[in-house]
Amino acid sequence: MAKAKKATTKKAAAKKAAPKKAAKKAAAPKKAAAKKAAAPKKAKTARKPNAAFMKALTPSAALAAVVGASPLPRTEVVKKLWAYIKKNGLQDAKNKRNINADAKLKEVFGGKTTVSMFDMTKLVSKHLK
Repeated sequence: MAKAKKATTKKAAAKKAAPKKAAKKAAAPKKAAAKKAAAPKKAKTARKPNAAFMKALTPSAALAAVVGASPLPRTEVVKKLWAYIKKNGLQDAKNKRNINADAKLKEVFGGKTTVSMFDMTKLVSKHLK
């Protein structure tokens, strides 16, 4: 029995030694990162939103039935459209890129029953002024 206890203590000691090696390896990249950080950094300019996307546009009567009649920026119109699509389960189950139009969206999509998500924004832009 004494031999069995010694064998388990050796294995436990070997397991404890492994994390120390990993710690040494992890310390090496930190030194390399410190060298890279020493290089002079360029001042980043704050990114400005494009004014064309933020301009409030009035939706047509067909689009207003889906997103509301108040003027909205183009980005908000797309967000509300996606909320409507997800709420009503209109995204195609097999091909997630396609949207199956219901009665309200069919008017917005120009009578098409299935529209690609990439074509959707093009069709919606016709209903914004």
